[in-house]
Amino acid sequence: MPEKYAAAVDEWAARPSPVAPRRELSDVTDHEGTPVVAGVVTAVVGTSSSFVVVLTGLAAVGASPAQAASGFLTLLVTQALGMLWLSIRHRAPITLAWSTPGAALLISTGVVTGGWPAAVGAFVVTGLLIVLTGLVPTLGDLVSRIPTSLARAMLAGVLVPICLEPVTGLADSPAYVGPVVLTWLVMHRVSRRWAVPASLAVALVVVVLTAGSSVDAADLVPSLAWTTPHWTLQAVVSIALPLYVVTMASQNVPGVAIASSYGYAVPWRETMSVTGIGTVVGAPFGGHAINLAAITGALTAGPTAGPDRSRRWVAAVAASTTYLVLALCCGALTALVAAAPGGVMQAAAGLALLGTLASSLAGALADEDGREAAVVCFIVAASGVTVLGIGAAFWALVAGLVLRPLLGRAVSAARS
Repeated sequence: MPEKYAAAVDEWAARPSPVAPRRELSDVTDHEGTPVVAGVVTAVVGTSSSFVVVLTGLAAVGASPAQAASGFLTLLVTQALGMLWLSIRHRAPITLAWSTPGAALLISTGVVTGGWPAAVGAFVVTGLLIVLTGLVPTLGDLVSRIPTSLARAMLAGVLVPICLEPVTGLADSPAYVGPVVLTWLVMHRVSRRWAVPASLAVALVVVVLTAGSSVDAADLVPSLAWTTPHWTLQAVVSIALPLYVVTMASQNVPGVAIASSYGYAVPWRETMSVTGIGTVVGAPFGGHAINLAAITGALTAGPTAGPDRSRRWVAAVAASTTYLVLALCCGALTALVAAAPGGVMQAAAGLALLGTLASSLAGALADEDGREAAVVCFIVAASGVTVLGIGAAFWALVAGLVLRPLLGRAVSAARS
């Protein structure tokens, strides 16, 4: 791993996680278990906690229900195959996942010029950039120079509109959204790990009870849908570059940090190659990005995967196998999400991302010297503005990078 990325790992490990509040790590790693059980739990929690975010993100950039279902299926299969290769080859619990922050970014970006084929082209570019990060140290150095606080501020701004959905949903459709929010609150008192999966399960029950009869049986069968990639400058700038940045800063670097905290070395170049190639191959079928897992990585690398550290790689194998089994449910889950009434699934997605928003804000504001620039970055990203056909996430990062040295010097001068 490049030295600057190693420094980023150290910085991340000393701060709250950009994926979930740090205290949740103890919630999921307090008790020893068996590798197989840990792997199954990893896959179930990883899928149920954020699949709605993925489906909503793909739909937001122009995917039809069939194309979104294909993307969902592709992500599960590519991350599972990548995990099998890495964990068996290195006998280490190397866990992969889809980019949940990246899916949230897609929700905020919306349809770009060129529609869904252009979004697919942007996914291909993202995968190529991830591969190059492992092969070309210079590219890794350039990305590592982006202050972590700005990357987290951009992500936090992207998440704000999504995390408002439970509030607006309660106001507009309390009968549909109320049970979902109530389940989330109750489960937080019982088991934080299962709060989001339980609320999503209740949301699906609401959908079945209200719209189940409108679901076509043919849509329940998972299938792949090919889309020929199309490349536009707007899609590359609005989707590919921000997606690459948030995936690296919010998934890959934390994933290395979590593995390191349990004494496992992640083969950086090979992992970037596997996840990047997986993203490129999966893009025409709708997969936006796969990467190292962060929080769910703790489930396979920590004590929940058994007391014998040399056997915890079995948990990653079990998780990948479970992901392949869950792939059979992609069609049914996508059909239910498409039939959901009253913003119930959007509210569930907002609840799923509240922890990410909280920790992203904490990380964005932790650096006192760069706090003002991070706030500007956050506000621009949250605004959702589009300038010259390019989305707010890109302009947020530009604003933060331009203002950080100027405002940082102003703060230093005021102190002196």
